[in-house]
Amino acid sequence: MDAVQALRDAGQGRGGMNYDAAVIGGGPAGAALATHLARAGRSVVVFEKEAVAHDKVCGEFLSHEGVGYLESLGLPVDELGALTLSHVRLAGTGEPVTAPLPFEARSLSRRVLDEALLRLASSAGAEIRRGVRVKSVTGTMNGFAFLPERGSEVFANAAFLASGKHDIKDFKRERGAHPECLAFKTYWRLQPEEAAALSAHIELILFRGGYAGLQPVEGGRANLCLIVRKDVYADRYGSWEAVLDALRHEAPHAGRRLSGAECLTERPLAIAGLPYGFLARSNGWLWRIGDQAAVIPSFSGDGMSIALHTAHRAAGIYLSGEGADVFQAALARDLSAQIRRATALSRLLVSPMGQKLAMNAAYMLPRMLSFGADWTRIPPRALDRAAL
Repeated sequence: MDAVQALRDAGQGRGGMNYDAAVIGGGPAGAALATHLARAGRSVVVFEKEAVAHDKVCGEFLSHEGVGYLESLGLPVDELGALTLSHVRLAGTGEPVTAPLPFEARSLSRRVLDEALLRLASSAGAEIRRGVRVKSVTGTMNGFAFLPERGSEVFANAAFLASGKHDIKDFKRERGAHPECLAFKTYWRLQPEEAAALSAHIELILFRGGYAGLQPVEGGRANLCLIVRKDVYADRYGSWEAVLDALRHEAPHAGRRLSGAECLTERPLAIAGLPYGFLARSNGWLWRIGDQAAVIPSFSGDGMSIALHTAHRAAGIYLSGEGADVFQAALARDLSAQIRRATALSRLLVSPMGQKLAMNAAYMLPRMLSFGADWTRIPPRALDRAAL
């Protein structure tokens, strides 16, 4: 009898429960995976540390791949109030440049999307444990024991890590190939004329040491989500207020957008240590999905699509009887080129020279914006391979 089987037997005696799969994290990746597995007849438990759906540091941009994955799950995003985005706009110290997106995108707040996905997973038969953190995971190639902060141990044949941007103890990701950045997010109520001008657009706004994304979301709000290099923040800014002031003054376009606007967020959501450019490699047993598998720079807007892709890909490989090592190798083939390109572009966008080059290129050929959006998407061949 191996160690995990002994733990299972002991756990059953103490009221522990057994599952085919346990998922740590109930964001888009974790909830989508749980839905796939539950519909296939597998017993699944999802541990979500937050008791209720909440806002997250996220641009809330859904590219056509993400919309397709959600619709394949039976979740039409338009019925949830998603807004259509058709154009991209780049702004810096001068006048902005606008170009059509190479696809029709959507904008939907994470609070709404995450709640809908967790409800979908629950209706499929997955057990959702909200407000529960996992203290530890132990196991071998034959299974795993999960110890939540409250309640009995849980045992599962497979362990899926879907904790998003936040690492958990003993399972930290490696650093990415990008300068360390801080990320901030706020919601705004723009003046009517500015809200009308922003409608159907995703705007990328450059400022010293970073860039911001501004887009409309449901409820008549605008999502302002930005990243700034950690070293520039420490040397030049030192506070969210200073970053916001720089954004307004260094990019006149942002100043116009936010003139007379009401900030709807009491204080910004913030996160540090984003490992942009990270792509997980096989460790033989742990399934990493979502941001725990791959972290693409924010400007690409493909983070949620990648999260859903990893869930879809992991479900297909798991249900075929293959292991986490096969999944991680397949994911590297799917995403490595895309993440490498996006990381290189993002490194340019947080440097003064790179920002000048980006703006000059956009002025000379606005369609470069459309090309950049297309260049940082999940490749069609990877989507074809992910079909369940």
